[in-house]
Amino acid sequence: MSKALLYALVAAAGNVLGALAVTRRAVRELRVIELLVAFGAGFMLSVAIVELLPAALARSGNIAPALVLVGYLAVHLTQHTLTPHFHFGEETHPVSSIAGTSALVGLLLHTFFDGVAIASAFLVRTQLGMVVFVAIFLHKLPEGVTISSLMLAGGRSGGRAVGAAALLGLATLVGVVLTDELGFLVQHGLAISAGVTIYVAASNLVPEFQGKKGWQLPAAFFAGAAVFFLTKTLLDGVS
Repeated sequence: MSKALLYALVAAAGNVLGALAVTRRAVRELRVIELLVAFGAGFMLSVAIVELLPAALARSGNIAPALVLVGYLAVHLTQHTLTPHFHFGEETHPVSSIAGTSALVGLLLHTFFDGVAIASAFLVRTQLGMVVFVAIFLHKLPEGVTISSLMLAGGRSGGRAVGAAALLGLATLVGVVLTDELGFLVQHGLAISAGVTIYVAASNLVPEFQGKKGWQLPAAFFAGAAVFFLTKTLLDGVS
């Protein structure tokens, strides 16, 4: 098993763990995951801007900015244009059964490129692969919460809710495998993944907490950015 696939497997498990927190009504765990949304947004945004964008420019050249935009627009299309009801976090209101299915389809593209990002980053250097893995794992938990709670709100069983989260994890593994096989993804997958990551951090995760009162969620957001720089410093020091 390749290093990228092993890390992707751990990340994929985060989808299932998030779903189990919902189906088991683990209130404390759900509160921790809410804080991880803010923390993960800060960490992901920092990874995307400081690490992924420069690496994508070096790897894809002049076409990199266009591919970053393609990744960003693709996620908006699948999650907020074609999908009638979607937001990160626990769904607490009844929705139609089609809402869960459409959200699952929308998230599959995003989670596929999670795998592409992990594999592409490890192709550049191990340290980049590790920070990308951390960024992706941090939002895998709320991702599992999102899809499983939508499934339950649409009248699906707990088993189907967890199964939907497992499908998202599987899409991540497929992303790793196909990146190793397809020359286009080897060359340009990092640029598309950068656009996807920026969208998830800035347009999905940040809006989930920026309107809420209190200091804990903003503090978690800035802590995520600070921890990224600390992690980068430590990894650069051992390279």
